[in-house]
Amino acid sequence: MLKIQRIYQNEPEAGTYRILVDRLWPRGISKVKAQLDLWAKDVAPSTELRKWFNHDEAKYPEFKTRYLAEIKANPAMAEFVATVKAQLQQSDVVLLYGAKDQQDNQAQVLLKYLQAELKK
Repeated sequence: MLKIQRIYQNEPEAGTYRILVDRLWPRGISKVKAQLDLWAKDVAPSTELRKWFNHDEAKYPEFKTRYLAEIKANPAMAEFVATVKAQLQQSDVVLLYGAKDQQDNQAQVLLKYLQAELKK
């Protein structure tokens, strides 16, 4: 199963492959506590896009469009999709993010993109 989760919530589930999909390290989380298998900062929104969005709910529809364009143009995405696909054959995969807004964030966009790619 592929899912997303805020990195500040709950303890890691045993046997789950954990990927941080933020470009910046989440405040107050130690590397030990995060228990990451992968930090995929190269698939996170660009610094410019992240700063422009600034987690403004009114900008989210445009953010989704811009981030999807970045995803599709990102040469690192093919390897990332392959990694996720391979890990899903062995365990659940959790995309971790730090944003407070659990509905309108980059992990939601990335999750939907990955789900579509994995169906191909």
